[in-house]
Amino acid sequence: MKSLVTLFLRVLDDVGGFCSVDTTQDIKTVLRRYEHEGLEFFTRVLPRYGAALEEGLRNGASTPDLYVGFKCRQNLPVFLGGFMELVFDRASGVLLDEPSTEAIRSLRQLTMLFKKIELDCGAKRTADAFAGFIKSDVEVGEWEKNVDPQLLQEFTRISKILYSAELSAVNRKVDAFDLVPSHGPGATADRLVGNAKYEMPMWTTRLEDVAPLGRYADFRGYSTDRYDRTDFRSPEHELPVRVIHVPKTAETPRIIAIEPTCMQYMQQAVARQIKWEVDRSILAALIGTTYQEPNQRLAMEGSLNGNLATLDLSEASDRVSNRLVEALFSPYPHLNDLVQASRSLRADVPGWGVHTLSRFASMGSALTFPVETMVFLTVVVYGIQQATNTRFASHKQLIELAGSVRIYGDDIIVPVETVSSVVDALELFGFKVNRHKSFWTGKFRESCGKEYFAGDDVTICRVRRVLPTDRNAVSELVSAVEFRNHAYKRGLWKTARWLDDYLQGIIPLPAVAEDSTVLGRHSFLGFDSDRVCPRLHRPMVRGAVVKYRKRLSPIDNDAALMKCLAFRLDSESPSDWEDFVLHAQDDHLTYAGRPDASSINIRWGYSN
Repeated sequence: MKSLVTLFLRVLDDVGGFCSVDTTQDIKTVLRRYEHEGLEFFTRVLPRYGAALEEGLRNGASTPDLYVGFKCRQNLPVFLGGFMELVFDRASGVLLDEPSTEAIRSLRQLTMLFKKIELDCGAKRTADAFAGFIKSDVEVGEWEKNVDPQLLQEFTRISKILYSAELSAVNRKVDAFDLVPSHGPGATADRLVGNAKYEMPMWTTRLEDVAPLGRYADFRGYSTDRYDRTDFRSPEHELPVRVIHVPKTAETPRIIAIEPTCMQYMQQAVARQIKWEVDRSILAALIGTTYQEPNQRLAMEGSLNGNLATLDLSEASDRVSNRLVEALFSPYPHLNDLVQASRSLRADVPGWGVHTLSRFASMGSALTFPVETMVFLTVVVYGIQQATNTRFASHKQLIELAGSVRIYGDDIIVPVETVSSVVDALELFGFKVNRHKSFWTGKFRESCGKEYFAGDDVTICRVRRVLPTDRNAVSELVSAVEFRNHAYKRGLWKTARWLDDYLQGIIPLPAVAEDSTVLGRHSFLGFDSDRVCPRLHRPMVRGAVVKYRKRLSPIDNDAALMKCLAFRLDSESPSDWEDFVLHAQDDHLTYAGRPDASSINIRWGYSN
């Protein structure tokens, strides 16, 4: 872990040069606190400093009470004080008339560098996260018991104005059994992987009523043999989703739910059709299901002009009530029936057993993201109605919000003058606004992974994994090379040079172009070329190439034919060329799913 300390000091040296700040005392503080607090100083304590900085930018002033655990002189902390004095006045704590954007970026780079590093949170924090999963679901259930029916009616009315054309088209597809389902590459609750998913040994009676096995999972249609060997599960015997934790930050893990194969299969069918209809309609001006750039551009505009707010929600997907989803889809009966049939009813939560769900779904369901995006837009429009004392009655009125309202998952952008009512509306519908990551005052905004101050990009590069110690640490090597290249483009050249020396002790690190398959250095000076490919006449270098071992997953007979015939290209339906290429591979009936191992090979590869 000492390598991470050295990395931090290199970054500190770089940004100190950017801002002409003497960092001698800061280095001493870092070494002293690391000795006493360990890596937690970087992963938990410094991110709280960064959050305090953002609070000061939001409020336009810094106060000592924000910087818990750090000694302050007057209104600013002593640690990193040279940078802070370029942003705030030390005596009054007030934001300077022209604060240094570079100092803000540097402070965030230092304090947030290790915030999202993937480390084990420990048993207690993991247990607390599972308890939080249960707690949020219980609160959703309480909200459902107490919600005003008229509120749900108004929610349905607004959603009909917004989505009637698109969801009616999806409803017709469902009625005609004309969706295109697919299997994802990930894990499933019934632990089927790769090609084994095409065996589809289990189906539910709820799905059979609206999405028959013979139409969607058997090329022969209604085959007596297939129906006899399929395990049809009644609602009380359906598999629950399997709730697990995956790394998120050192503070808390991310909780996700792994769906049963048949559920995920039909969720993919509905999700891809909804995305298809939305992305090609005028609704794409208000909600995003694929591209984040429009949200990022509006966040930049909001930071520059102060006219737009960026809102963030806590536990966003976990707090979408199923009653809200039913209110959203109720005007489209066939679609609503399929959405409900492909929704898992229960969750198996470590330490809590099997729990009946009130939420619609958690992260892990293919429908979570598109459905929550539509729900949040509807609630936002309700809030804007309250703010403007207007009752929207036409699709044209709502589309006029484009350019000032946009939703991508739980990243929400709204006009500043409507913020108070929108926040009230979100909380009225059972959601939690994360006020520490929501911005509508000051000149700082963040959305979809981008941060801006006064129109300038202050997005930072983050360390995601510990540094590798040998060639066997494949994920760590790939992550370290990616960070090195981000640091280089950010101008952290001393950091990049140190990482070059560090990584070259493990693998060769030639200069390569961004699209090279060789792990290497990106450089503004071009790329290396040790020889030319005699066949393609492309420059080549000898370097480290990641090799992924295909997962052995052979299938034959009906399942193999089903896989070959399941995918189709239809001009009236969504098409996915990655799926098409996958199905076109010669060995796709033998190998499938995510790779089950990876290794580093030193060999010749193309440098551009």
